[in-house]
Formats: sequence, C-alpha cells, structure tokens
Amino acid sequence: MNYKEAIEYIHSTYRFGSKLGLDNISRLLNKLNNPQNGLKIIHVAGTNGKGSISSMIRSMLSESGYKTGFFISPYLERFTERIQIDNEEISEEDLSKNTYDVKKAVEELLKEGYSHPTEFEIVTAIGFLYFMRKNIDFLVLEVGLGGRFDATNVINTSLISIIASISLEHTQYLGDTIEKIAYEKAGIIKEDNKVVLYPQNNNVMDVVKKQANLKNSTVYIPESKNLKVNNNGKYEYKSQSFILKNFKTNFIGDHQIKNMIVAIKAIEVLRELGYNFSSESLKKGLEKAFMPGRFEHIHSNPDIIIDCAHNRDGLEAFTKTIKEYVNKKDIILFIGMLDDKKPETIPEELVNISCKIYTLTPNNPRGIEAGILAKILNEKYLKKEIIPLNSYDEAVDIALSQNNEFISVFVGSFYMAGSIRTILKKL
Repeated sequence: MNYKEAIEYIHSTYRFGSKLGLDNISRLLNKLNNPQNGLKIIHVAGTNGKGSISSMIRSMLSESGYKTGFFISPYLERFTERIQIDNEEISEEDLSKNTYDVKKAVEELLKEGYSHPTEFEIVTAIGFLYFMRKNIDFLVLEVGLGGRFDATNVINTSLISIIASISLEHTQYLGDTIEKIAYEKAGIIKEDNKVVLYPQNNNVMDVVKKQANLKNSTVYIPESKNLKVNNNGKYEYKSQSFILKNFKTNFIGDHQIKNMIVAIKAIEVLRELGYNFSSESLKKGLEKAFMPGRFEHIHSNPDIIIDCAHNRDGLEAFTKTIKEYVNKKDIILFIGMLDDKKPETIPEELVNISCKIYTLTPNNPRGIEAGILAKILNEKYLKKEIIPLNSYDEAVDIALSQNNEFISVFVGSFYMAGSIRTILKKL
C-alpha cells in the first residue's frame, strides 16, 4: 500500500458514517494488540479551544525533551496534520504501513461478521499504532466528538483529562442542554484521574466536578490571576510551581489567555506526578506553540486573517478579538458554515462591524451552499447586503484587491479556512 492508496482507503470509509460508541474501536484495537494501553496520555475534550490547548501542551512537552505524540481532528490542509510527533507530521511511508496493518485488522473483523469501523475509528487506530511503534513519552490526544462515546475514549487510563470550554454543539448526538453536553465531555474522566477544567459557566463546572467526584478524581481549575500581560505586550506567569517571565505567544484573544493557563496547569499537574520541567523550556514551548487557523494573520498588505471559529461561542470570541485587533480598519467578512452549526446564531455584532459580507461553501458534504447561507443571513439582517461567491479563488481575489484600509477575515469552518490557507500559501 502506498500513500495515495492509504489516503483513498481512509477517506473511502466516510460512507460508514459517524457512530458514537466504543465496541467497534475496542474490537479493532484488540486485533492490533491494543497499542493504546502502554501510552501516557493527556486527553483533551471540549467544544472550543481543544486544539489551542493541545498544541501548547505538546510544544511545552517537546521543548522539555519529551518525545510527544499529537493527535488532532480535523485537519486544515493535509491529512498528515492529524498525527504528529514533536511537530513532525507522520511520514507518507509510516502512514502507508500503519494504514495497511489497520486495514488487515478491519478485514478480519468483517470476516467475523462485525460491522465496518467508521473513518474516525480507523484514523484513531492508525494513530495509536503509530505512536506505540515510535515509543513516545507522551500522547496529547484530542477528542473527536463529545467524549464519553468518542473513539479516543477507548483508552483505559490517562495521566490527565482536560475539559476545555463547553457550549452547545452536535445536539443530535450529545444532548440539547449545555449540562447534558458537559456530562458527555466529562465522560473522558477516569478513576483516580487528574482533571484540569477550563474556568467557565458554573453549571458546566458543577457537572464536571460531580462526574470527577464519582470517579474519585481531583479537579484543578487554573486562575487567570497567575497570568499577566506586561507593558511590552509580553506575558508573565507566576504560581507555586513556575515563574515564567517575558514570553510571547502566537495565540491572540482573551479566550486564548484562559487556554494558556489551562495548558500550563496541565504541566504543573505532570510535575506533581514526578515529571521534570524547567521554566526556560516551558517559555520556549509557549513561544513556539502554533496552531494554524487560530486567528492567523496569514497575509499583509492587504491584511487577511483566517480563523476556524465555527459555532456561537467561537464566533463571539472571534468578534471580540477582531474588534480589538483591527485598529480602525474596515472589515470584509467571508463566511462559510456546515449545516449543523446553526448559521442563524452568527453574532449580530460580527455582521454589524463588517462593511461587506460574502458567503462561501465549505469543502465538505455538510457544507451549507453559499447561496442558501446568504439567504439565511439576508433574512435575519435585512439592512446588510450579503453576496454568495462561487469559488474560493474568487474570494481570495476580492480579498487581495483591497487597499490597506480594509482587513479581510475568513471564518466559520475548518474546511473553508484550510482551503483558503492553501491558496494563500501558494502565492
């Protein structure tokens, strides 16, 4: 099996849908001798911020000399982004070999009469097998959907469970209230676990604390007062564990400050568990940490920003950040969304601060067609002209044709952000 065949096989399994539950993934991993069982895992669930928190932790661990695996979803531009070690994506050769072995295990299951694993289950198995074979020190493991029945939750134990910011999402699978969704996310908590919880809505935190208590697990809620911004725009973090002075970050926005203190708290918990870290290595890790598509200023003169915010809370955080960032420039908004992200919840403020608005169709079967999205928004925001575009190339041409009085922003979907990023990087 070569790389092209591996990718084709993985994506061909999309037709088996998305199924919550651990039976399929358990059987598949058992066929592979359970590669996940020997891994030291930091498991990260949540609605928004999982990727940012995970990338910060990964970077701090790598800079501290630990060989660190990184499993994320979805990807922006290349499939290999999903499986990394120390900021190096899985090679085409390694992906091919591990996919071939997983495919053989799937074929054995089918012969035994079991149902076909989903695409995400197969990717999860490929990741676990690769990380085991590479003998990593840690795995930063990002949940795909939910928590309790997500394929990544097949693991029996973890060093730390992290619960990031939680809001309404995937209500058809996870429940129609924020408390029900918090319960599903908290399903990653193991017995006698260490739990780091993003400071947020008390109803959410109460649900997580209750589930942690039932598992005899300790909850850590980091404090924002430990992190300050100096006059020079650099950060300083002080706690009983670490003092980190004068460091920068690639992450922008108040929500990213909370994500950062969650990431640092996770390292402090690892220190309590006996692992060694220096302040200098943590500073370097935080300064090098980067996650593409998170308020990424990808082009200057004219300015273009891409962001993966794709639900109400994410778009509100983006709106707050862009208002602080634009420095009196007029905003041109390009937006595309998936059909389960409730486009009618796009913050009114984001629409109001945009002088021009264009809609795009994300490259995904669930993408809302640009014309339909424009109609939805036009019906809600009667005073705004919202124009659907036929292609990403057309959108990029419009953004590049602006003068420096304007800033173009692409937001609303991972899939759209990734496609725009690919086009702009080729320029």
